Amino acid sequence: MLQRIGDIEMSTLFEKFESASDDTLVVAGRSYRSRLLIGTGKYKDLQQTRTALEASGAQIVTVAIRRTNIGQAPDEPNLLDVIPPKQYTILPNTAGCYNAKDAVRTCRLARELLNGHDLVKLEVMGDEKTLYPDITETLKATEILLKDEFKVMVYTSDDPVIARRLEEMGCVAVMPLAAPIGSGLGIRNTYNILTIIENAQVPIIVDAGVGTASDAAIAMELGCDGVLMNTAIAAARDPVLMASAMNKAVAAGRQAFLAGRMPRRRYASASSPMDGTFF
Repeated sequence: MLQRIGDIEMSTLFEKFESASDDTLVVAGRSYRSRLLIGTGKYKDLQQTRTALEASGAQIVTVAIRRTNIGQAPDEPNLLDVIPPKQYTILPNTAGCYNAKDAVRTCRLARELLNGHDLVKLEVMGDEKTLYPDITETLKATEILLKDEFKVMVYTSDDPVIARRLEEMGCVAVMPLAAPIGSGLGIRNTYNILTIIENAQVPIIVDAGVGTASDAAIAMELGCDGVLMNTAIAAARDPVLMASAMNKAVAAGRQAFLAGRMPRRRYASASSPMDGTFF
């Protein structure tokens, strides 16, 4: 009997493990094993960018079109030489844009440089000090890009109403900030993020504010579909080691979410109950 119970428990465990192994992030109809997305700015050189990317296990890599050469400057080092599009999904972003017009122009340039690539990350900043998103301009740019047949992953505030509006417009992923870009403050409003997740039918990917591995794990434990980061890795004392840590943190946080944490209790609950003891 004990052996039979053990077999059943092991069988159930293996089924859960296989289910977790098959769990993938789906964006615009394409599946990804990794739920960690990383940026390519702020590294000391292209080689460190490449090494950190490899350590992170990420498959989606964001590129700031206004700041990074992916073919615009033929005489300068090309990021695509170390991050080949055949191996990674390049996600052009509109970092540095402060109005809808510039953001749309930047996305169109990216599509031209990347041979018709239509998946983009839209971000329209409100001011240079906080880099907080300008929601009015973001909505304008989103409408234009969707009509232009782009697949839009959109950076936004942690406002649940705006997140729902962007999803209803047709964005393929909504990317609320956890804290201001580059701040490393971690998730400052878990309740808003939870509300966004609960209402969403598209991937919710925390974007901005992650500082260390525990922040990434918390985002995933909340139920986020992924985490995007740049500064948390690039500004670490050892970016490659931090990239590896983030890889593990995102995976662990996702597994913890799928497993379902124990209920919180006010008082102790013995790990080894006294009921049914032999003496």
